[in-house]
Amino acid sequence: MSAVLRALNTPRRRELLRLVWDQEQAAGDLHRAFGDVTFGAVSQHLRVLEDAGLVVSRREGRNRYYLARKSGLGPLRDWLESMWDSGLDRLALEAELEAARRGPRGSRRTKAVTKKKRKRT
Repeated sequence: MSAVLRALNTPRRRELLRLVWDQEQAAGDLHRAFGDVTFGAVSQHLRVLEDAGLVVSRREGRNRYYLARKSGLGPLRDWLESMWDSGLDRLALEAELEAARRGPRGSRRTKAVTKKKRKRT
């Protein structure tokens, strides 16, 4: 169960799982659903979901298709569906996307300001 919880730890992975919940999706289509994420990053997230047993994949030609494996979730299935219904997960995803857009500069700047304040005191 810990692999499942680790796989569901990020809003992006939960969003990917939501996208393949009821309908099989091609990896390229999933990538296009995330405008600011590289195909490689989406592929890595899908691999984590697959390794945790949350999605199954199949190859067809050059494409890879993914579908949720709902039976792998056990009691978490109801929790995920309720999150998606309430929109809280979407809000968490938007916050993560915004933080990614801002990049690490914000955290470095905060550390620099904190260091300056310590030197003054």
